[in-house]
Amino acid sequence: MNISSSGVSLFSVYAQIMFVVYGLFILLGLYCLYLLIKCLIRGIKALDIYIEKNTRGPL
Repeated sequence: MNISSSGVSLFSVYAQIMFVVYGLFILLGLYCLYLLIKCLIRGIKALDIYIEKNTRGPL
């Protein structure tokens, strides 16, 4: 059976697979950005607590 006679080209199948892979990479990048922002917010809070604790005078 010839692939070209079925009406679906091998290149079009490859393009569809690459489109899905590209979309997954975009989603993975957005998720990594979300985790980075979440981590930075926690770091800023921890820094604020550290500064507040160490800038108060002796008790």
